[in-house]
Amino acid sequence: MRLEPERGSLRTHALFPPSEASAVPPAPGSSRLLLSPPPLPEEEAAEEEEEEEEERPKPSRPVVPPLIPPKIPEGERVDFDDIHRKRMEKDLLELQTLIDVHFEQRKKEEEELVALKERIERRRAERAEQQRFRTEKERERQAKLVEEKMRKEEEEAKKRAEDDAKKKKVLSNMGAHFGGYLVKAEQKRGKRQTGREMKLRILSERKKPLNIDHMGEEQLREKAQELSDWIHQLESEKFDLMEKLKQQKYEINVLYNRISHAQKL
Repeated sequence: MRLEPERGSLRTHALFPPSEASAVPPAPGSSRLLLSPPPLPEEEAAEEEEEEEEERPKPSRPVVPPLIPPKIPEGERVDFDDIHRKRMEKDLLELQTLIDVHFEQRKKEEEELVALKERIERRRAERAEQQRFRTEKERERQAKLVEEKMRKEEEEAKKRAEDDAKKKKVLSNMGAHFGGYLVKAEQKRGKRQTGREMKLRILSERKKPLNIDHMGEEQLREKAQELSDWIHQLESEKFDLMEKLKQQKYEINVLYNRISHAQKL
C-alpha cells in the first residue's frame, strides 16, 4: 500500500525501509504520517467495546442548580445588626404565632372538655330523672296492687258475710224441721243406747198370756178373732211407721241438700 504524505513532506518510504522510516525523526518544519503496525484482533475487540460504551446512553444525573450568593448592593454598607434584628423579629413573630395557635388549640380543647362535662352531667341528670320516674311508677303500681288486693279481700269478706247470713236465714227457716230432726236424732241415739231394754219392755207389754185352758169352744173362737184383729192392727201400725220413716228420710235428704247448697254459696 502506498501512502501519500502531506504537501511539503518527503517520501521517506523510498529512501528508508518501513522499519527505519518509523525510526527516523521528522525534519523540522515538515510533517509526515507515522506508520504503525496493524492492530491485533484483541485490541480491535477492546476498541469496539470502548466505542460501544461511548455510544451507549449514559444515565442522566440530577442537575443541582448553582448556588447564587446574595447580591450585596454596590456602594452601600451592609448592616448585619439590622439583618440579625429582622431575623430575630421574624423568629419572634413565628414563635408568637405558634404560641397563639397553641393557646387557641388549648382553649378549644378546654371548651370541648367543658362541653363534654356538661353533656355528661346532663345525661346523668336525665338518667336520675328517669330512675326517679320509674321508681315512682313502680311505687304506684305496688300501691295499686295492694289496694286491689285489699279490695278483693274486702269483697271476699263481704261475700262470706252474706253467705253466712244466707245460711243462717236458711237454717232459721228450717229451724222447726231441723229442731224436730235433732230431737228425733237424739231420741234415736237414746233408743240405740237402750234399744234392747225398750224392745224387751214393748214385747213384755204386748205379749200377753193366753189363759185358754178353761175356755170353751165359743170363747176360743172369740179369742182367735181378737188375736187376728190385734195382728191386723200391728200390721197397720207397722205400715204407718214404715211410711213415716220414709217421709222422715226424705225430709232429712232435703234438709241435707239445702245445707250443702247453702254452704257452697
